[in-house]
Amino acid sequence: MQDKPVTLAAVIGAHGVTGEVRLKLFTDDLAIYRTLDAAGRRLTLKAIRPGPNGHVARFAEIGDRNAAEALRGTPLTVARADLPPLAEGEYYHADLIGLPCVSSEGRALGVVAAVENFGAGDIVEIEKPDGKRFMVPIVPAVTIKPGQLVIEAAFAG
Repeated sequence: MQDKPVTLAAVIGAHGVTGEVRLKLFTDDLAIYRTLDAAGRRLTLKAIRPGPNGHVARFAEIGDRNAAEALRGTPLTVARADLPPLAEGEYYHADLIGLPCVSSEGRALGVVAAVENFGAGDIVEIEKPDGKRFMVPIVPAVTIKPGQLVIEAAFAG
């Protein structure tokens, strides 16, 4: 997991004519990262602020609207090892995607396909071997263990 890139934002368009870009953020604080990878290109973050429909960022390497527009749709990533360390009981959503899931009784359920949050807490979406999916709230139905998620039998479908 330590060298897997983690997407922290995506460029959703240009902002103005001086090379600023509009971003959709997938993190609380992008400003702690000075450099980001944009599809193999290193970008140096100079400034970021809230803006219309997301955030607005300025990168040292982007100097005009055409260069900013060329980044539309580009994910901005960092190496997993560059993320801040976690406290006990915390996790990164990126670390959960793809983990196998088992019931508390040991029955294989599938793999984590997505982690969602609709405002009331995190929910894992599990894809069963037949391709169907179901959702389970993280707390208290799910225990995150190294290499797998354990879901209480009552929520396991």
